[in-house]
Amino acid sequence: MKKLKKKGYFLLAISQSPKGILDAFCKDLGFDKVYGRFYELGPSDKFTGEVIDLHLIANKGNIVRRAVAKENLTLKGSYGVGDTEGDIPMLELVENPICFNPNATLYRYAKLNGWKVVVERKDVIYDIK
Repeated sequence: MKKLKKKGYFLLAISQSPKGILDAFCKDLGFDKVYGRFYELGPSDKFTGEVIDLHLIANKGNIVRRAVAKENLTLKGSYGVGDTEGDIPMLELVENPICFNPNATLYRYAKLNGWKVVVERKDVIYDIK
């Protein structure tokens, strides 16, 4: 990520994790923009488990398109990293899709499309061709 940042890449994080947690974590890593889930707060400021405005975060491809337009970016030379089939719409848009520790559905889709698959286990990283 440091190498990409030095090369002038715009770093965009899109996750189904809570936005509040992502903001602090991604800021430390140098991300420029972060998208995540907003969870509803109920009485006494306790989470209800309900996601607010799920439609805004559900399709990662749409988020990429919005960010590219809003930030006046290009997808030329772009990278995307995903781990489940929910990442397919985003990975289809970027020039360099990477499936990192993918679930079975994404793995099969990646192999059909010739995408890079990387699996990390303990202290070994496998680049699956």
